[in-house]
Amino acid sequence: MSGAGGVNLLALRSHNGAVVLDLLRGAGPHGISRLEVAERMGLTPQAVSKITARLRADGLVTEAGRRASTGGKPPTVLRLVPEAGYAVGLHLDRDKLTAVLCDLTGTVVAERNAPLSLGAGADAVIEGAAGEVEALLAQAREELGAADPEPPPMEPSSPPLLSSLLPPFAVLGVGVALPGPLDHLHGVLHRVTGFPEWEGYPLRAALARRLGMPVVVDKDTNAAALGLAAVAGPLGAGSFAYLHLGTGLGAGLVIDGNVRRGARTRAGELGHQVIQLDGPLCACGSRGCIEALCLAAVARGDMDEAARVLGTGAANLVGLLDIELVLLGGRTVEAHPDVFVRGVGLVLDEWARRQGADPAVPVRVASGGSSGVAEGAAQLMLAPLFGRAE
Repeated sequence: MSGAGGVNLLALRSHNGAVVLDLLRGAGPHGISRLEVAERMGLTPQAVSKITARLRADGLVTEAGRRASTGGKPPTVLRLVPEAGYAVGLHLDRDKLTAVLCDLTGTVVAERNAPLSLGAGADAVIEGAAGEVEALLAQAREELGAADPEPPPMEPSSPPLLSSLLPPFAVLGVGVALPGPLDHLHGVLHRVTGFPEWEGYPLRAALARRLGMPVVVDKDTNAAALGLAAVAGPLGAGSFAYLHLGTGLGAGLVIDGNVRRGARTRAGELGHQVIQLDGPLCACGSRGCIEALCLAAVARGDMDEAARVLGTGAANLVGLLDIELVLLGGRTVEAHPDVFVRGVGLVLDEWARRQGADPAVPVRVASGGSSGVAEGAAQLMLAPLFGRAE
């Protein structure tokens, strides 16, 4: 019993520290006082002082001056130290690689792009990805004027720990996002649509071994949704769907602020929802999938039709999950944002009228642009530090 209690106490300490860091991240450069932290967390000021002292010792938190007194001693303001740690986000699309380095606030401090072919074979893809990560870190060292980064001493499968961040240039690890389906927990790919040769490949273990640092793997849509959920306040929605239309189509689902991956990381396979029984053959082997219909419309230049088909999928999600917001992303959407926002919005408006659900769920283009998925991949490493990982 005493052993179990000790484990729970350590977990509680770690959780409270993560919540404090999340509050400080949300407060931005202006920071927040210990008293405000105590009020929001329902803890005593003494408990918060102990937590913040540990975080300051770890170099994650610093004092940011004092606020004007309203009677008594002026309160000291604390803020997050963005440069206390960094995470690499790696987006492996079917034909393009995007790598970003983000600080603790999620701000991109370095970025690289390179051509990629998922069909080139595992060895070539792993070596190319690793080379881009190494080049990204070298670029960041030069631009930031920092010492060589040292990976934190942990197993590749371990989440980042507060004590693992050692300045001046600590890299938590690499978050990798790519098309699914895949096993998020074990970092093993399933039958990636259009690339069956990847089935069963242990991507996380292979890349972690090559780079010598922790790696986390997830679907591109889940990573993007996680990155968007990190700014859920500005989005104004706790439940939303992120629809990604590029070389394929998928969805990232956030319900009550949490990314929903499903029991086998297969949630959000919107692209392979059949809406036309006798439709064209899809790369997944079925006929009439939303992805096949969307990509066919895009190929013939009919963006209005592609938006209508995507809107049909979005309406199905709204009906199933009662989400508050639809966000659109991916290179095809980025090339024609107004067409897709208008087209998907019209379908959702019509669906809402038929259902008597007024007003319709709003549609927006997701923030992040072409690097949005890579930034979300970096959040795969950052989220546990802020208590935002399942």
